[in-house]
Amino acid sequence: MPQFMLLLRGGDAKERTPAEMQRIVEEYIAWARRLAAENRMVGGDELAGGGKVITGAGAALKVKDGPYTETKESVGGYFLIQAQSEAEALEIAKECPGLARGGTVELRAIVEH
Repeated sequence: MPQFMLLLRGGDAKERTPAEMQRIVEEYIAWARRLAAENRMVGGDELAGGGKVITGAGAALKVKDGPYTETKESVGGYFLIQAQSEAEALEIAKECPGLARGGTVELRAIVEH
């Protein structure tokens, strides 16, 4: 079955209480469990902030801290799903809990080699 990557970005920058954050986490857990029960979930997780950016090659290779982008543009997590078609994967992506808070989901097909 074809696989698709859902890259989750941003959302509103509103400060939230620990209880509100817990509720949001529970929304994602419930969505992931439902996808797993439907045999759609392959993997996924939240990504830590920061990281490293590697550019160049050979002697020109550079490693920098980052990426430093606006929170709304930063990839905060991902889901790897399987669906019969891009249209079906799009319907799954439309259910992402983060969309209700201004986030975005980028849908990308995985190329099988």
